[in-house]
Amino acid sequence: MKNRYPALSRRRLLAGLSLALPALWLGGCRREPVGAQDNRPFEPLDLSDRQWREILTPEQYRVLRRDGTEPAFSSPLDKEWRDGTYVCAGCNLALFASAHKYDSGTGWPSFWQPINDEHLGTQRDFKLIIPRTEYHCAHCGGHQGHVFNDGPDPTGQRWCNNGVALNFVPKGNPLPELREA
Repeated sequence: MKNRYPALSRRRLLAGLSLALPALWLGGCRREPVGAQDNRPFEPLDLSDRQWREILTPEQYRVLRRDGTEPAFSSPLDKEWRDGTYVCAGCNLALFASAHKYDSGTGWPSFWQPINDEHLGTQRDFKLIIPRTEYHCAHCGGHQGHVFNDGPDPTGQRWCNNGVALNFVPKGNPLPELREA
């Protein structure tokens, strides 16, 4: 009687594992942002997927709710140099001040520090295999971008933000009310 299942060779086993293990590992790395949950001065905003789709544009939804990235040099906020405040496009939480913005040459709005550390949560991101630090709005959980240690003094940080994930409020204009459930 002929064996219906040929013996699994070592080569086939290793090839299968080399494809399966990274996929399982990367898929299991997603977790809630950490770092601003314990002492934040606001309640987390918990809206349904349907509610987010009603509030956000399709591109904002893709970036903020699905951890997408907009194309480099596509956001007018990259070249916005007026005085003002950058707020989360999902919930209006103030995230960055124009005084902390600089031209990183990357094509995304970049800042050397946030307005308040409690307004952002971070987590490790392995989507490009190389570990990066991803950050989210601590109020609504919306994906903003990644922080790198190649920025200017005094912090040495580059908070590289998706422009579509932010709204700019010029100095002198009132900040929008924080979105609540």
